[in-house]
Amino acid sequence: MAAPLSEPSPSDTRPLAVFDVDGVLADVRHRLHHLEARPQRWERFFRAADRDPVLEEGADRLRAALVGFDVVYLTGRPERTRGMTERWLARHDLPTGPLLMRADHDHRPARYMKREALRTLAGTRDVASVLDDDPAVVAVLEADGWPVELATWLPHSSTLQSAQEVEGRT
Repeated sequence: MAAPLSEPSPSDTRPLAVFDVDGVLADVRHRLHHLEARPQRWERFFRAADRDPVLEEGADRLRAALVGFDVVYLTGRPERTRGMTERWLARHDLPTGPLLMRADHDHRPARYMKREALRTLAGTRDVASVLDDDPAVVAVLEADGWPVELATWLPHSSTLQSAQEVEGRT
């Protein structure tokens, strides 16, 4: 996994609330057609992310978490989308980081990529909560004992699940 723009400070004692981006904060439905096409159009899928509507339920939860926690984003988006993702967060009045992203050529299923990232985070900070929309990620993290919740406010998409868990792309 690529190094985040700014690591959480180990001297800070506030616990972390970890938020996924796609399906938790960003509504990806308008760009799923790029993944339903054959061949799949991954670069178009990611380029369209700057037009994602915000999911208010996720944004409200993130803002509420800021009262007692430091927020960290853990996304399966590739590192090459960092600038666009930070601009999207800023445009929706959300903190722009720390933002932990998938390395550009890491195509492991999201559940393994995110498990590894959480283990690294937990080496320096207490993780109080994790919010993710991928049932496979939630199942693995829950089995590991993480305080994880499944975001259910965006209808489940088999196309997105395949991208996260089979293709290892988001």
